[in-house]
Amino acid sequence: MKIAIINGPNLNLLGKREPGIYGNKSFDQYFIELQSMFSEIEFSYFQSNVEGELINELQRVGFDYQGIVMNPGGYTHTSVAMGDTIAAISTPLIEVHISNVHAREDFRKISHVSAKSAGSIIGLGLKGYELAIRWLIDNQ
Repeated sequence: MKIAIINGPNLNLLGKREPGIYGNKSFDQYFIELQSMFSEIEFSYFQSNVEGELINELQRVGFDYQGIVMNPGGYTHTSVAMGDTIAAISTPLIEVHISNVHAREDFRKISHVSAKSAGSIIGLGLKGYELAIRWLIDNQ
């Protein structure tokens, strides 16, 4: 089974960025843990701060992989194009947010991704990625 993990803007700063919200662990460290937890899964990992690059990656994996776990970061709230791309691909995608976006600023309550996703996991920290992977495995 092939699962892509795609992270959007500023997620390359995990472990440094607002540790009270996002924790002290980098995603690179966490990705190693995920690979150990799910050794039977072939993972790809992609992170970009650029909207078009994220859309290109979704299109690249969106027909050949069995699952996508995506944290679109701030593009969740602004990118109609991201939502359109998710609707266009056939691979099921789980939207993940480390923080509870509904408990933050009002603009974060808008998502152009949620309605196009198979599901959303919000506010459970990095654990959300693991839960998304488990769902994809159970529902392949």
